[in-house]
Amino acid sequence: MNPKLEAVHKVALTGGIGSGKSAAGSGFEKLGIPVIDSDAISHQITAPNGQAIPNIQKTFGSEYLTQEGALDRAKMRSLVFNDPEALKKLEAITHPLIKSLSEEYAIRSLENSPPYIIFMIPLLFESQGWQNRFQKIVVVDCTIDNQIQRVILRNNIQQEVIEKIIATQAPRAVRLQYADHVLNNNGTLEELNEQVISTHQKIIEKINIS
Repeated sequence: MNPKLEAVHKVALTGGIGSGKSAAGSGFEKLGIPVIDSDAISHQITAPNGQAIPNIQKTFGSEYLTQEGALDRAKMRSLVFNDPEALKKLEAITHPLIKSLSEEYAIRSLENSPPYIIFMIPLLFESQGWQNRFQKIVVVDCTIDNQIQRVILRNNIQQEVIEKIIATQAPRAVRLQYADHVLNNNGTLEELNEQVISTHQKIIEKINIS
């Protein structure tokens, strides 16, 4: 990690697909906390002219790009779910770029002297070299049924595909085992925001004590 970030209090925000990470991240941003969204960076580098596109085209072929030159996510999803080696190749292309840009954006956020920085990482426990970088881990948690229904409404993806995605992610029990703070998102957005505020206060208190 960049030396400029070593002294900064770093918090990981994670959770399974459809758990409500983005909603929680927005809540922290309203409190003045920078949120470095690795999923947004992933979309950035796989958009037309994105940094990952040349290597994706070279590795997988033009058939995995849209007419606009972006990653064809539906087609790639179908491939990597049925071919673990293809997933490794894709991650070898995207993960270093995501980590590099995450650090770059985090360094920029230091200009406002935030008390801590949040790195929103959906696959925190599935990716190499992330977990030990953080002082605290915040997990957004909900039932699998809620995950499925939210993703169906948000992305219009078939339930079978969503279940496959969930199966490739770390189990809820693993995320909860390593969580320093848990945001229960089985209720309303207002209830989630109340937990965000409470968690923010606890993190600030811990920083001030230490």
